[in-house]
Amino acid sequence: MATSALKGQSAILTDMDWEPPAVKSIEDTGLTHGFLEDLALKIMYFRGQLTGHEIAELMHVPFATVVSPLMDYLKREQMCEVKGSGGLGAATYNYSITNKGANRAREQLERTTYVGPAPVPWDNYITSVKAQSGKRLKVNPAMMRKSLAHLTLEEDVFQKIGPAANSGKSIFLYGPPGNGKTTIAEAIGRMILTSDIYIPYAVEVDGQIINVYDQINHEAVPEDRGVTGALGGSRKTDARWLRIRRPVIMVGGELTLEGLDLIYDPTNKFYEAPFQMKANNGMFLIDDFGRQQVRPRDLLNRWIVPMEKQIDFLALHTGRKLEVPFEVLIVFSTNLPPRDLVDEAFLRRIRHKIEVRAPTFEGFRAIFVAVCEKRGIPYDEQAVRYLLQEYYIKRNQKLRANHPRDLLDQILDIAQYMEVKPQLTKELIDRAADSYFVEL
Repeated sequence: MATSALKGQSAILTDMDWEPPAVKSIEDTGLTHGFLEDLALKIMYFRGQLTGHEIAELMHVPFATVVSPLMDYLKREQMCEVKGSGGLGAATYNYSITNKGANRAREQLERTTYVGPAPVPWDNYITSVKAQSGKRLKVNPAMMRKSLAHLTLEEDVFQKIGPAANSGKSIFLYGPPGNGKTTIAEAIGRMILTSDIYIPYAVEVDGQIINVYDQINHEAVPEDRGVTGALGGSRKTDARWLRIRRPVIMVGGELTLEGLDLIYDPTNKFYEAPFQMKANNGMFLIDDFGRQQVRPRDLLNRWIVPMEKQIDFLALHTGRKLEVPFEVLIVFSTNLPPRDLVDEAFLRRIRHKIEVRAPTFEGFRAIFVAVCEKRGIPYDEQAVRYLLQEYYIKRNQKLRANHPRDLLDQILDIAQYMEVKPQLTKELIDRAADSYFVEL
């Protein structure tokens, strides 16, 4: 169904500032005439009468060099007809599908109901991932302290985060709940994934469509494409690609083994890319590791080859195996003991292991000071000592880094209800602590 070459563009593909080259002909799309004709027919079948410009916009390809010759062919084959014009030029013609064209569209819908931007060939997607894999920001201690200034971390933990972030490989964060493992992982993502990348809306392989762009997990960024719309021929980049922030994709207890493979929709007859493919050239955070619906060891075994070889393997329902780059900073975060989750062989494959411990009393106070300042509540050392003595030392309550934030939010809620100024008084602390802590 598709050709894999990007003719005359090898110099661009090896550039670290990679951009998808502009499409100037049907051949530049890497797709066959027949594939594009079928896509245009399905669009007209679903959307009704459209101008040439609108068809080009929906297909994300230029009108003059791609859509116009397609529509000329479809007219000659009596699969569409012109129903007037809204202006000058073929781009303003109103095209309507004929009965013959509708029959062909229905035949193609039996194969796939995909109607959207024209996909890019699989080989071009692979090339783009490799070309964009080396642009992560490398951090140093000064950058680390600035980026993590909102966190109160033990110095030995802080010193481990930088090398782990720079590795771009794999990180295992473990320790008691509520001490900032997820916050640390997200901060790493924001710190090193500062540049943008291009991803295709969809890819095509062996006539199968894989949807890549995900509005929930991908953040699109504005881009100057040269000429606005699909009419012009001087567009700077291929409109079938979208510029996004480097992705930070987080999954938790909902993760299943099926979610790590191509997800085939038997009704619509196309695929959804798995999480790790959507996270390529970004970060994939598996939060609450060990609390998924499948055994931890099964999930871990799924990652052994990708982490070692930086290559993942996906399967089409036809049986064909696809090799896809695994250019992902993968982060496992868990509050369960590592010995209950992983064995030595797996830990050996994880580049960096970081224990995020509960704060000390000094660290707890530092967090309290920072949160008080952020919430606009005057800090009172005597009040915090009272809190620590009555609710932690006497009750053998474990310190957690999230407690200052949660307790102060409780105080704000109670003070608003009582119509008093939020302060660290004994009464407000008692009421907040009594409603927050639960005997287990």
